[in-house]
Formats: sequence, structure tokens, C-alpha cells
Amino acid sequence: MNRLTYNTLLTALALSVVVPMARAAEPANPDPYANETPAQRDVRMQWWREARFGMFIHWGVYAVPAGVYKDKKGGAEWIMAIQKIPKAEYQGLAKQFNPVKYDPDAWVRLAKEAGMKYIVITSKHHDGFALFDSKASDWNVVKASPCGKDLLKPLAEACRKHGIKLGFYYSQAQDWCNKTGNHVDDYLRDVAVPQVRELLSNYGDDTPAIFWWDTPYDMTPQRVAPLLDLLKLKPGILHNNRLVRPEVGGDFSTPERKIPATGLGDRDWETCMTMNSNWGYVSYDNQWKSGENLIRNLIDIASKGGNYLLNIGPTAEGEFPQPCIDRLQQVGKWMKVNGEAIYGTRANPFEKLPFDGRCTRKPFDAAQGKPGKLFLHVYRRPANGKITLPLSNTITKAYLLATPDAALTVADKTITLPDSLPDPIATVAAVEIAGEPVVAIETTPAKGEE
Repeated sequence: MNRLTYNTLLTALALSVVVPMARAAEPANPDPYANETPAQRDVRMQWWREARFGMFIHWGVYAVPAGVYKDKKGGAEWIMAIQKIPKAEYQGLAKQFNPVKYDPDAWVRLAKEAGMKYIVITSKHHDGFALFDSKASDWNVVKASPCGKDLLKPLAEACRKHGIKLGFYYSQAQDWCNKTGNHVDDYLRDVAVPQVRELLSNYGDDTPAIFWWDTPYDMTPQRVAPLLDLLKLKPGILHNNRLVRPEVGGDFSTPERKIPATGLGDRDWETCMTMNSNWGYVSYDNQWKSGENLIRNLIDIASKGGNYLLNIGPTAEGEFPQPCIDRLQQVGKWMKVNGEAIYGTRANPFEKLPFDGRCTRKPFDAAQGKPGKLFLHVYRRPANGKITLPLSNTITKAYLLATPDAALTVADKTITLPDSLPDPIATVAAVEIAGEPVVAIETTPAKGEE
């Protein structure tokens, strides 16, 4: 207690006046959405929930060794740590990072052609190399590589041109080149906080739309606070759950390389997944998932109420590997016919499906006169060609998205499919119903079929 306060208190006591002690001000909550109502959150999350499908891009100096160091394979974007490459030697690789074939407009056009609605790119991964012009560290693409220019700005411009949202991945705690020893607080103050401010300030009012934190190592609520507070620079921005442990904060959860068996309940979530075996470019990794696998992953995730963030690792020259392009074009062809059954859909209402496949749905909208819709993603035609849905609702109409003008035969709750299905990967039947789906027999609708 200082002398002035002490003397004031003595005076008050002498006058028999009770002067209540002022309570210390509580620190402001750094979470920009701490007082958000559920309705406000729904508005903020709407575009992301509608999108369902996005592109992840892991790109950096690690694309130069491409998974090989001194004839030893292994590592991808973790090659510096896994193969214990000395810092000076690893930083020397930046002199070979010169993406002369980088065409951000082509990247964005491919994402759009595939049916993707947003892109998330590694602005800085765990090696600390920034793909942008940073004043907080010279270990960036402008100052440390022959490229000499910010790689995020033209990507932001291309996304804006084509109507694609852009998000920034940022490694806030692991940084093998900028951080030394255990000086976490110094690193956060001198590098991470300034760089996050740069990323939130230098790319236009609409970019980034997402901040994708990774990873929460060494992060505490005290260390998180200044980073979280910076999100106020971008009203409406979304961010994931990897800022601090336990990983329960943020706007959505991020299961990695896996699809939750029955979704995550009411929690928004996004599965991030590689297209082959690695996140960063690896020259010898030919373990590509098939187009069928990618399409069915997308369907499976949407049927459980989640988003699919599918990764590409570009080369050091700035090219997408051809197998990535081929597969995304295949997904895009399917999405052009069946995108209605993915975008803005909700999870499957059934405990078990009476056919081989998945189900997504769109809600009944009385105000706009839109019926409820179930989308049956049929992987294999039933032997008798019939699907009987366990519904109490009346089915008013059914048709294939591939042939919307040809109505399917409906008898009570049974739909008869054509003798042959137009798509061997997944043929989608749209089923219009009166009202929201009321599942018969089952008492506890689940989020999806395992």
C-alpha cells in the first residue's frame, strides 16, 4: 500500500467512514470471441461450414532436399530435425529455393476446379523459414533466398480474384532456426508476435480468413494471450485448436490423417490429410491415394459433419506434382455433378444405413419453401436395386443428381434405383422429404456410419 492510500484510509477511519477498498482490475480476456453469442458464432462460421472442402499447402526450404539428405531418405518438412541437419547447413539450402515456376493463379484455379472453397498455406513451418517479407527475422524468402519476393501476396490476390478464401498456417512454438535453447518467451516476443501481426495486417481486409496454429508445445495461457489478442486485428477470422494444450480452444478441431468414426458431436472439425504419405514435397513418395479414395474421404467426412483439408506439397520450383493435379481434376469432375450433396450439408441422421455408402442432408427451410433433402451416396447398387429408408417422413420426390430430370420410382419409403449407376465411385440420389428427417425405429440418431 502506498503512503497516499494509507493516509486516506487513516482519515476515513478517523471520520468513522467506511471506504471500500477498490478491487484490482482483472486482466482483459484476450479471446476476441469471449462474449460471442451462439447466433453470432453461427454467422461467423457459416462460410466455413458451407465450404466443406479446402486445400492445404506445405511449402518451404524443405522442398529443396525433397526428403533426401546426404543420400539418406526421410524427413519431408521435418527433415532438419529428423536428420539433425546443422542450422547453418540447413539455412544454406535456402539459396536453392527459387520457385521460378510458381503460378499462384494456376494453383487457385486448380483448387477451384476441384471444388475447394478455401486454401491454407504454411506461412512458416517448424524450420522457421517464412514465405513472406518479415521484419522480425531475416530467415525468410525475401532475404535468404534468390526468390527475393513475398510468396503470399500473389496467392492472396489470386484467391481474391477467384473467390477462394485464404488462410495462413503458422508454427508459433516450434522454430528450429529462430529459437535457441529454451528462450520461449524471448522468441515469442521478438519473432512470433511480430510475425503474426504482419500476417494479420499486410494482406488485405479479407486475408487471412483462417489462422491455422501449429503446434502447442511450450505454450501456456500466459504465452498464448498476446497471440490470441492479435486476432482482434482481423474481425471475423477463424482459428483452429492448436494454439495451446489441451487442444480444446479455437473455432474448430483438427484431427490429423484420420476421420472420427462418428464425427465430433456439435464441435466443428476439419480432417487434414496428405494426398500421398508426406506433407512436404518428397521426390520418391509415390504412395498416392486414388481419386476414388479422395472422393470417398470427402463424402465420409461431410456425412459426419466435418470439413476435408487435403494437402499438396509443391516442389522447390513452385510446381504441383502431376499426380496431385490428376487426382484433383478427377475430384472436380465428381463435384461438378454432386457438389450439392457436399456443400452446406449436415451429418447423416441415421444410426445405420440400409445400403453401402453414406448420407448427407440439407435442412427443411419453410421460409424459402425448400424441402428437406437427404443425399444418398451409393457406393454399390443393392442386389434388388431398392433402398428402403427408416423414415417417418413422407418422401415427396427422388432423383439422381447425375440425371435430375428423371424421377426415381418411390413406393412409400422405398426408392428404386436404375439398373446401372452412372458413377462407380459414388452415385448420389437426392431424396426430398416433408420437414426435418424423423428416423423410424432408431431412437438415437448418430452423426454417421462407422
